[in-house]
Amino acid sequence: MTSAADDIATARRVLAIEAEALSALAAGLGDAFLAAVGILEAAKGRVIVTGMGKSGHVGRKIAATLASTGRPAFYIHPAEASHGDLGMVTADDAVVALSNSGETPELGDIVAYTRRFEIPLIGITARDGSTLATSADIALVLPPIPEACPMGLAPTTSTTMMLALGDALAVTLLERKGFTAADFKVFHPGGKLGQRLLKVRDLMHGGDRLPLVSLETVMSEVLLVMTAKSLGCAGVVDRGGRLAGIITDGDLRRHMRSDLLNLSAEAAMTVAPKTVGPNSLAAEALRIMNTKSITSLFVVEDDGTPVGVLHVHDCLRAGVA
Repeated sequence: MTSAADDIATARRVLAIEAEALSALAAGLGDAFLAAVGILEAAKGRVIVTGMGKSGHVGRKIAATLASTGRPAFYIHPAEASHGDLGMVTADDAVVALSNSGETPELGDIVAYTRRFEIPLIGITARDGSTLATSADIALVLPPIPEACPMGLAPTTSTTMMLALGDALAVTLLERKGFTAADFKVFHPGGKLGQRLLKVRDLMHGGDRLPLVSLETVMSEVLLVMTAKSLGCAGVVDRGGRLAGIITDGDLRRHMRSDLLNLSAEAAMTVAPKTVGPNSLAAEALRIMNTKSITSLFVVEDDGTPVGVLHVHDCLRAGVA
């Protein structure tokens, strides 16, 4: 029976070994890594990732990361590849095969298939002279760091290095491509990631819902517009159709006097209000509203033309926070 101190010491030893492995892996990157990135970037089709056992689990994650960052990819189980799934691999694809030993027998058929049809093959292995390393167009060889398992048997350090190397390939590719947060949202419409990447135009009220009045509109009519649109504000536009100011429920209270309804919109409006563009992130718009202690923002184009209104409740309903 181990003590709590023993358990913490074991955990720290594991993390120290794996941290050392990642440092060695990073230090050893060079021409082979760049060539592998070039192969993946040049592939007209998809990136096929394959591996058995724990390497297969890592391969699934690498394929998922590539696919979600703009490089179409999927995982094929090597045993299934030998029973028909090789038909999913085309001459336009590139294959990434993972095997710590480089001698995984189940990889034999898919490796042979890539050689027969001249499909680019990247091998990730810990053995430079292995069958996988010598068969691949590019071999990414892991540094000789022992497994963190005290018996040296359970895949630990090796799988951590494989996973990190897959991340390095994916991120290098997305930076080469100029992949943006907007691109990322296309592949992540759901969940918290999708909420964080929503744009103002996705949530704003526009078209017939837009409460707009002219500078000369009397406040009695402004109130009718604000009531009809139910957004708690109205935008005041100049003769060129540009936003000159806004009138909010707060402005009404500040101008509460006997002749309020006879005032012009220009006399009651707040000049040069805070605005946001339609392509701005909704999270940024919410930050502005929180910072300025306001509940809505007019959305304007670059020339000042109003195209929508974003209310704080729109952001909260969409899960933007």
